[in-house]
Amino acid sequence: MNETPLISLLLVEDEDDFRETTARWMARKGLNVAEAANAQEALALLEVQHFDVAVIDMNMPGISGVELLHRMKDENFETEVIILTGQGTIESAVQAMKMGACDYLTKPFPLGDLEQRCRLAWERGRINKENRQLKEVIKRQQPRSEMVGESASMKEVFRLIERVAPTNKAVLIQGESGTGKELVARAVQRHSHRADKPFVTINCAALPENLVESELFGHQKGAFTGATSDNAGLFEVADGGTLFIDELGELPLSLQPKLLRVLEDGSLRRVGSHKERRVDVRIIAATNRDLTEDVKNGAFREDLYYRLNVMSLKLSPLRDRGNDINLLIDSLLGKDWEIEDDARAILQNYHWPGNVRQLANVFDRATVLADDHTITVDDLPSEIVDGVPESGMEVRRLTATKTDSSRLDEIEKTHIVEILQRENGNKARAARALGIHRRKLYRLLERYDLHKPDTADS
Repeated sequence: MNETPLISLLLVEDEDDFRETTARWMARKGLNVAEAANAQEALALLEVQHFDVAVIDMNMPGISGVELLHRMKDENFETEVIILTGQGTIESAVQAMKMGACDYLTKPFPLGDLEQRCRLAWERGRINKENRQLKEVIKRQQPRSEMVGESASMKEVFRLIERVAPTNKAVLIQGESGTGKELVARAVQRHSHRADKPFVTINCAALPENLVESELFGHQKGAFTGATSDNAGLFEVADGGTLFIDELGELPLSLQPKLLRVLEDGSLRRVGSHKERRVDVRIIAATNRDLTEDVKNGAFREDLYYRLNVMSLKLSPLRDRGNDINLLIDSLLGKDWEIEDDARAILQNYHWPGNVRQLANVFDRATVLADDHTITVDDLPSEIVDGVPESGMEVRRLTATKTDSSRLDEIEKTHIVEILQRENGNKARAARALGIHRRKLYRLLERYDLHKPDTADS
C-alpha cells in the first residue's frame, strides 16, 4: 500500500483569519504547512527550507504576489507556485502563469479544491525533477561532444577535421584507447554535408568474430542457424550517412575484402544472398593498433590500409599534450564545480594510461563523492593519488602559489564588489553576471569578508 506523500507547503497570505484557517485545514489533511504573512517572511523561509508548493496571494501590501513569484524564479527556488486572486484580477493571474506559476484559484473557493490543486502541483514538481534527473543521466551516458585542447597536436587535429569533413573520403583515426577517437569521428560527421543523416557505430572488438559480418553487411533468412528473418546490416542502416568502425584492427582478415569493396564502389551482399546492393556511406575507421605492423605481419590487408590511410588523423596520448590536461579539467568542472589546488596538481601530474576517457571517468566518480560541489584529493581514486610522484606535486604547488596571487585576489574582490553594486546586491543576478554558480559566489563572499548589508540578497 502506497503511503500519502508528505508535501511541504508555504502559505503566503496577509489576511490572518483566512491564512490560519487554511493552514489548519491543510495540516489536518496531512500537509506540512508553514505560514508567511507577507513576501519578506516568505523569502526568509525559502532561504532556509525547501517547499514543494507555495500558495501565494496575488494582492499583498508591499511586495506583491507577482513580484514574490518573480524573485522565486530569479533565485531558482524549485517550488511549484499556486496564485490566489480576486474576481477582478484574473488577467494578472494569467500573467503569473506565464511567469511560471503552475495554477491559480479565484477567491472564494472550497478548501478541498485548494488541497487537490496542491497535490497536483506536487505531482507536477516531482515529474519535472525526474525529467531533469533523466536528462542528466542521458547526458552522462552520451559521449562528451566537446574536444578541448590548445597543444600543437590538437591544433593539427582541428585543422585536419576542418579540411577532411567536407569531403566524402574515408577517414582513419589512430590513437591509444581513450584518446577521443569517436569524438573526432562525430566532429567530422557534424561538419560534413551528412550532418543530418545517420551516424552509426560498430566496435569490432566488442563482437564475436562470427557476428561481425552479419552486423556489418546483414543476412538473409536461413543464412545460418538462428537467422529466422531477413536483416539489414549497419551499412544499409547508415545509407546516406556515416558508419564509424571502431577498433578496425580487430576486423577479421576474411571480411577485409568486403569492406574494401564497399569503399571502392559502395556495393555489398548480405550473408546468404547473391543479390548485390549499393549504399552511399562514408566510412570513418579508428584503431589503437599499429596497422603498419599488422600489414607486415599479414594480419591486415595492405590495399585496405592504403585505401583508408589517405585521410588519416593521429591523436596524441593525454600525457603528451601538456597544458591540455588543465583545460580538460576546467571543461569537465563546468561552472557548478570547483577543485582544490592539490587535487588539480595530482590530475595534472598523473600519466593517464587511459587518456581522456579515464580522466572523464575519474571526474564522474569524484562528483558523486564530493561535498559542496568541490573536488578534493579525498575524492580521487587511490591509484591516481599514489601514481603521482611527490616531486611533481611540489612543482605544481610552487607554481600555484606565486607572489602574484595576492594581487589577483584583490582584482577578483574588486570585480565582485562592482558586479554586486551594479546588480543592487542581488546575489543570483550577480552570480549569473560573473558566470559562476551562486554557491561559489557565497564562498567568495566569505573568503573576502564581503557579507555586508549592501551585498545581501534582495
